[in-house]
Amino acid sequence: MRNIRIEPPSPDGTGTDADGTRPGPGRGPAPLLAGAAAAAATAGALLVLIDSGSPLRAPCTLFFLLAAPAGAIAAALRGPDPLGRAVTALAGAIAVDLLVAQCMLAAHRWSAGGGVVVVTGFSLLVLLVALVRGRGAGGRRYD
Repeated sequence: MRNIRIEPPSPDGTGTDADGTRPGPGRGPAPLLAGAAAAAATAGALLVLIDSGSPLRAPCTLFFLLAAPAGAIAAALRGPDPLGRAVTALAGAIAVDLLVAQCMLAAHRWSAGGGVVVVTGFSLLVLLVALVRGRGAGGRRYD
C-alpha cells in the first residue's frame, strides 16, 4: 500500500480548496445541472422522433421545445443582465414555438415530430449566427 500525502493549498492559488477540490470555473452544481438539462432535452427530442409511447415523452419534449430556442436566443443576446437575458430568451422561445405551431396548423401539416425538427433547425440557425457574429467581432464584447 502506498501513502498519499495531502498538502495544504499553496499560497499562489494553484493548490486545492479546503474541501479538496480544485478552484476555478467548471466546479459546483451548475455544469451538472446543465448536463442533466441537455440530457432531458435530447431525450425529449428523441422520444418524439422515434414515436415512443413513454410517459416521459410529453414533459421531456416540452422541455426541449422551450430549452432549445431559449438557449440559442440567450447565446445571441449580448446586452441584458443574466436575469433579463433569461426572461427574454424564454419569451422568445415561447414565441417561436407558437409561431411554428400556428404555421403548421395553417398548412394542415401538424405533427409533433415536424415541430421538433423545425424548432431544432431554427435553434441551430440562431446559434450558428451568434457564433459567426462572435468570431467576426474578434471575440470582443461590447456591453
